[in-house]
Amino acid sequence: MNSSNETAIEQLISNVSQVLLGKDKAVRLAVTALVAQGHLLIEDAPGVGKTSLAKALALSLDGEYKRLQFTPDMLPSDILGTSIYLPGSGEFEFRQGPIFTNVLLADEINRTTPRTQSALLEAMSEFQVSIDGKTHRLKRPFFVLATQNPHEFEGTYPLPENQLDRFMLRIEIGYPSMDVEREVLRTHRLGEPVNQLQPAMNIENLLKIQDEVREVKMDESIHDYVLQIVHATRDHEELSLGISTRGAITMMHALQAYAYVNGRDYVVPDDVKELAVPVFAHRVVVGGILRETNRERAASIIRGMLSTIAVPV
Repeated sequence: MNSSNETAIEQLISNVSQVLLGKDKAVRLAVTALVAQGHLLIEDAPGVGKTSLAKALALSLDGEYKRLQFTPDMLPSDILGTSIYLPGSGEFEFRQGPIFTNVLLADEINRTTPRTQSALLEAMSEFQVSIDGKTHRLKRPFFVLATQNPHEFEGTYPLPENQLDRFMLRIEIGYPSMDVEREVLRTHRLGEPVNQLQPAMNIENLLKIQDEVREVKMDESIHDYVLQIVHATRDHEELSLGISTRGAITMMHALQAYAYVNGRDYVVPDDVKELAVPVFAHRVVVGGILRETNRERAASIIRGMLSTIAVPV
């Protein structure tokens, strides 16, 4: 592991942590998704720092960043772009939408309709978009940071399973402790600290780190440990949909990145325990009607599996 890259990772984490005080785990998980070439979904109640975390991470990179506030009347063309007819030449010209960027902040993604949500599918999985029969490659790196309020809130559209599956990690932030919240109040007296952030990593360095992450070593026993969890989700009586093969591959990449972010060039079993819920819980479907209660039940089931499956030595 390159020592300069390790230092760059810590500087990035430190930079973001200036905004999201007392939430080191959430910040590290966010950086994990970034260096793993995945995408991140932040789900929590309003006002706990979802957008602040997403914006802080975006501004900490010296790349192109765009933010979209999702609304019920948003159309797919508002994200992807559209072809404009030019009367002078008699031809159509494609005008790029905000998705052509390095970091896209999709704020309150579940405020818009499933049709518009699905406009992100191809971009997130294949790093390209197809419009009017033509394929347009996206910039590299391309990272989607999406926030959403819990589904029980008014005016939200639950993300379909195939959309959720494109997010490597789904994380929560939670309320801060009283001591941390006191410091938050103090730092916000003169405005939003996130607006004062300066880049802590350039795009070229990030691309090198993303390539280096794939070289993190993983023992066969870790593979087997992950597969035992995956197969247990498929056989669980409360789950109507278990983890797919793509979900297992996503976990492999997330584990490599998490080890890297924590200064190691190898994966340990505790990494699996830390990532099981953020990677797997949004990929399973609990039988029943109420999705908001099933969300918590899915996380509980995953934790229960971890307590019963033998940890590799």
